[in-house]
Amino acid sequence: MKPRVLASHEDPNGTTCVDILAFPDGRFGYAMFRRDPEDGHGWRNTGAPDGPRFATRAEAEQAARDLAPWV
Repeated sequence: MKPRVLASHEDPNGTTCVDILAFPDGRFGYAMFRRDPEDGHGWRNTGAPDGPRFATRAEAEQAARDLAPWV
């Protein structure tokens, strides 16, 4: 099963996005995406498909902030 997106945070330039995720196993994580305005493809995942997992949403959000302070 796919994770559920709890929140989506876009950077001020609109080229990078971080989603906070809830996985079916009760853990949390994040995924980072980027898009290039000249490429009509849309958002592309920049990390591993499963990404890191955490016991709490707060831990996942802090880890995401460590990589992307604008989250």
